[in-house]
Amino acid sequence: MPANPSIVTRDTDKLAAKTNGNIYEAVAIMASRAKQLSVKQKEELNQKLSEFASTVDNLEEIFENREQIEISKHYERQPKPSSLAIEEYIEEKVNWRYRTDLPSED
Repeated sequence: MPANPSIVTRDTDKLAAKTNGNIYEAVAIMASRAKQLSVKQKEELNQKLSEFASTVDNLEEIFENREQIEISKHYERQPKPSSLAIEEYIEEKVNWRYRTDLPSED
């Protein structure tokens, strides 16, 4: 059985190079970005699906709403937030800073 084409081997040395060789820091940065993308994507989906919210619990309406199903399928087909975050990190589209770089709250 051939490997899934969506599985991509990454060079960890190249990923870690942007964080002075610290792969854990690189992974933490990508994970934070993936979480941001996931939250944004979920908010968009919930906003679109809220248009279909019904106060009536009519099973016929629920099963017949093709547009709602198509919207859900569209979001299911989108790339996963973790994949997008990795690509953004590799393409240097992600900015981060260290807590020590933040202005003090004094």
